[in-house]
Amino acid sequence: MTNPNNAGAPVIGLTVSRWAGLAFGALALTLAATASLQAQDAKDPVVATVNGTPIHQSDLAVAEEEAGQLPPMSEDAKKDYLVQFMADAILITKAAEDKKVSNDETFKRKLEFARKKLLMEALLAQVAKEASTDAAMHKVFDDAVAKLPAEEEVKASHILIRVPAGDDKASAAAEDKIKAVIARLNKGEDFAKVADEVTEDPSGKGKGGDLGYFTKDQMVPEFANVAFALDKGKISGPVKTQFGWHVIKVTDKREKPKPSFEDVKPQVEQFVARKAQADFVTKLRADAKIVKNYKVEEPKSDTPKADAPAAPAAPKQ
Repeated sequence: MTNPNNAGAPVIGLTVSRWAGLAFGALALTLAATASLQAQDAKDPVVATVNGTPIHQSDLAVAEEEAGQLPPMSEDAKKDYLVQFMADAILITKAAEDKKVSNDETFKRKLEFARKKLLMEALLAQVAKEASTDAAMHKVFDDAVAKLPAEEEVKASHILIRVPAGDDKASAAAEDKIKAVIARLNKGEDFAKVADEVTEDPSGKGKGGDLGYFTKDQMVPEFANVAFALDKGKISGPVKTQFGWHVIKVTDKREKPKPSFEDVKPQVEQFVARKAQADFVTKLRADAKIVKNYKVEEPKSDTPKADAPAAPAAPKQ
């Protein structure tokens, strides 16, 4: 077996190092639980054997998930890599069984924890999937959109003459330049052409100084206050901001469009799934009797209330 990125180098070192980071015994437990079913499935071929133990095609999918981020390689090389990964798992597991590692109490606790973790993850994934219906997601989306306040947007272009911070002389010169630009515009010159010629804003050069649509909080206050006060089609006087001197032209005003369902579907799906999981766990907790055989001290506040008793909290039940 060779590393696909180095034809002569064995991959066993890399493979074993990956195993060191896994929950001890979790993968072996999964494979043992599914082996008998896989053997009966004609659609799940045996791709290799290790001392007579079969490795099925479906085992490679489990191995790929457990192995984590793999280096770039072809599909054939990846298959070969995962077969070796599984082979190492089988060989190391057999060696551990020969040494009676499974009889160790610490191992038993870790194995039981791994079983619980796998069951927990599988059930929570199922809860999320069942909750994430189109109807549920659309309801969350519709409710959220209905609560969004109306917000005005302005579409504007600008011409900027930059000023180094704290340079009053340069600021005065820049103000004179922007006033000269405004005089040209007031005589009827095209704003976009003048902007492409004069502006010192790299993002606006070649675009006629166009900034697109923006809300008031997306711009510095000095700029936003002037832009939102201007009528559509009007040009401002000189505007000073931390970036320099501007002249602004408002080209459109509108109410900010609400997002479409498709725009935010991944976020909505994630919210619905996580809420369903949280609600599920909360209900399980509420229905359970959890007894804690220890006391928990509430953290002391730096500014306690005058009537707050200086006593430890009662045990949580």
